[in-house]
Amino acid sequence: MPPPAIETTTLQKRYDEAVAVDGLDLTVERGSVFGFLGPNGAGKTTTIEMLTTLRRPTAGSARVASHDVSDRDAVVPHVGYLPEEPPLYEELTGREQLSYIAGLRDFGDDAHVDDLLERFELADDAHKRVSTYSKGMKQKLGLVQALMHDPDVVFLDEPTSGLDPRAARTVRNFISELAAADTTVFLSTHILPVVEELADHVGVLHDGRLVAEGAPSELKRRVEEARAVNGTTAEATLEQVFLDVTEGRATDR
Repeated sequence: MPPPAIETTTLQKRYDEAVAVDGLDLTVERGSVFGFLGPNGAGKTTTIEMLTTLRRPTAGSARVASHDVSDRDAVVPHVGYLPEEPPLYEELTGREQLSYIAGLRDFGDDAHVDDLLERFELADDAHKRVSTYSKGMKQKLGLVQALMHDPDVVFLDEPTSGLDPRAARTVRNFISELAAADTTVFLSTHILPVVEELADHVGVLHDGRLVAEGAPSELKRRVEEARAVNGTTAEATLEQVFLDVTEGRATDR
């Protein structure tokens, strides 16, 4: 068996007395889509920032693409990251933004970038300044930026935020294609139907701790069984799973 794409052991991030991530043990298999759920302030973004080397863990360890996150130079070429607010230079054109990042990190293939711009319907606007882009266009440009070096592991934080339904469908289809091509996708989103549609495995974070994980169907089955004890037989939704585990009614992992 190949090593996992992502593996953490008692990973922790503390800010003075506040614990943002508390003893996270997580394994994400290669070529899978991992749905990362949790309410605001649960520690999702902090976790992603540690896994992408943007923040140093306080304790514990993590490996991404077989490299320890303490070795930034080893990890960065293998990961792509789309934060909820993509870091873009408003004064540059879309093409200049991508060229700047490619030169800064010494990666990126022009033909591949052209393909991505076409795929996300940005080719005709690549010559325009980023300041003229809508939020959805900026989101798509950030996605191209995260994918242009063909990374092994892609971290997406609310990738469909600000997108119209057609563009959101394009992104969801592309996520499926990435996984089919053996790229690992770590997907953090509040849009539960997206997770239910795409994720092979789901982890729910609450107060910095992983309180539930499993395939979406398995998590729903657990909730259905728990509710059957109280005489409820309706089919559970992923939203009900999320509410149950974050409100402390179901913490069995």
